[in-house]
Amino acid sequence: MRYYIQERNITMTKVSMTKARQNFTDIANRVMYGDERICIQKNNKAAFALVPVEDVEILEALEDRIDVQAAKAALKKGRYIDLEVLAKQLGV
Repeated sequence: MRYYIQERNITMTKVSMTKARQNFTDIANRVMYGDERICIQKNNKAAFALVPVEDVEILEALEDRIDVQAAKAALKKGRYIDLEVLAKQLGV
């Protein structure tokens, strides 16, 4: 699967946990339909973020690509464990 990242002007809006609780539906709609990223804060510190699903899919694709590159590099260097050996080590 390929993702093409188009240039978007996305800002990260900061919202307190209390306001997020009070306005959850509005915040969810802003994320789902407005492509907005919302940073939920607890005690004025970032706690978590609500982001569009498309952003998560792109992040997962990037992580997969990094994992594949790391696996290929390990194979080139001969740094791998046979699956049967690993299963025995894990007791599976």
